[in-house]
Amino acid sequence: MFGIFKKKTEKEKLQAQYESLLKEAHKLSTSNRKLSDQKVFEAEEIAKQIDQLD
Repeated sequence: MFGIFKKKTEKEKLQAQYESLLKEAHKLSTSNRKLSDQKVFEAEEIAKQIDQLD
């Protein structure tokens, strides 16, 4: 019940952003391959940040 007041940790925020970028890259992969590759690169950079937090 009180979980609604709990703030997300930095790792949770980065994981959500990572997943969002990968979904967007997947959508773009059929229409704009260059932009899709850029989103995948950004997601990999966030994955590196997540690894540093561990």
